[in-house]
Amino acid sequence: MASISSLLASNLLQQPSKSLKIQSKSSFYQPRVVSVSISRGFSSTPISLSPRETLLRVSAVAEETDVSTQDNSSPSARKLYVGNIPRTVNNEELEKLFAEHGAVEKVEVMYDKYSKRSRRFAFVTMKTSEDVAAAIEKMNESEIGGRQIKVNVTEIPLDTTDSPLQAAESKFIDSPYKVYVGNLAKTVTSDILSKFFSEKGQVLSAKVSTVPGTSKSSGFGFVSFSSDEDVETAISSFNDALLEGQKIRVNKA
Repeated sequence: MASISSLLASNLLQQPSKSLKIQSKSSFYQPRVVSVSISRGFSSTPISLSPRETLLRVSAVAEETDVSTQDNSSPSARKLYVGNIPRTVNNEELEKLFAEHGAVEKVEVMYDKYSKRSRRFAFVTMKTSEDVAAAIEKMNESEIGGRQIKVNVTEIPLDTTDSPLQAAESKFIDSPYKVYVGNLAKTVTSDILSKFFSEKGQVLSAKVSTVPGTSKSSGFGFVSFSSDEDVETAISSFNDALLEGQKIRVNKA
């Protein structure tokens, strides 16, 4: 009679290998199934992953691809456009004004490369997203030197490479002869803006600024011309004029 131990050993060798399925869940992934082979015979393959190893690997991948770690405070997300500022305002003065509402990282008043005069707009980079929100709330449509300024996030974040918005931006023809157009109705497009200003001058290009990441109008735009005379004509003819039922503001950019 065969011994009990030999019978047990024979029974184990005859049993087929079984497969155990382990389902791991992560808040960042749909449930995935990992097959782990458990051998009961001498000829089967060894276990590929233990349950603990499977969970650890899934957790590691989830941590590496967690969308919550995206850099929402990159310089492009903290950069503000400041329009319609007086020509006499310089970097230091603008920095003091914005520092009253948050920590300022950088200020850059834009100057015409030919005349060296201020182009009446600037870029202000704040240190945190909270500072950005506070600056927009407190400074947008406030007055500096008798001029109502416009403050909003820059038109297109720097990291939106190859996006449709950046493609549209690249079509705009810049010029030292340019006007800022504020208080635009939401229905005004770049084409409408170009046709409107073409009635009084030679328009090179026109664009309506959009809310970053969308096609929605920010309520302002720019029109470039071929001469300073066209700029002066545009300001005298269209400042406070009605466009799409809304009175617009026009001044040198």
